[in-house]
Amino acid sequence: MTDPVLTETKGPVATIRLNRPEKKNAISLAMYQAMTAALKAAAEDPAVRVAVIRGGDDFSAGNDIADFLAAGGDAGLKPILDFLDALSAFPKPVIAGVRGTAIGIGTTLLLHCDVVLATASARFALPFVQLGLVPEAASSLLLPAVAGRLKASWWLLTGEGFDAEAALQAGLITRLIGETTLDAEIDAAASRLAALPPAAVRQTKALLRAPQEAAVREAMTREVQAFAAQLKSAEAKEAFTAFLEKRKPDFSRFE
Repeated sequence: MTDPVLTETKGPVATIRLNRPEKKNAISLAMYQAMTAALKAAAEDPAVRVAVIRGGDDFSAGNDIADFLAAGGDAGLKPILDFLDALSAFPKPVIAGVRGTAIGIGTTLLLHCDVVLATASARFALPFVQLGLVPEAASSLLLPAVAGRLKASWWLLTGEGFDAEAALQAGLITRLIGETTLDAEIDAAASRLAALPPAAVRQTKALLRAPQEAAVREAMTREVQAFAAQLKSAEAKEAFTAFLEKRKPDFSRFE
């Protein structure tokens, strides 16, 4: 079987590539564990100066819901939280390259990246509420800070999708890139950052993140508490059951 997460360190650049195209790079718990291990190794490797997260024709369709449910609710949260902790604390620049689908954590993880390059094919959505859940990855804090409260409220409350141009205007991505040149532009950005004085780069990233560092940790704690509670709710059970049965959920009986 093909490894669903490919990792490579080439010179000063460590690359994590989601490689599950048949599932639009939906992330399983094992994939979270592999990405966490790769980030920790890159953080500790003095030769690595930049990390890159790539997808394929799709960036990520979000969590693999069937895999998450099979783990048994709360047990499925730990690998996700470990990954988010490793990403948010990563001391070196992180570049993400996005084309195609970016749903749920496929969008929220971008809030912890330093450079986000996307093609016009990129499509974003945050369907947490539709699944009877709440936002994660400190997106309840970071998305309003990036996009403004009203836009963030609409996207998080309704789960309505938005395109790459809207993401660019909201400040969620750095630049729009041509479909055929995305990989080359990612490589160029990584090379440019890797050529800079490494200590100055790390300290600048730390300074940029410092004003929100404690608030991000607090937001993640609040979110995971609410997320865990909602996982046990009848709303979430109906939403997940409907998703797996490929039908429209019915929330009319809930208060």
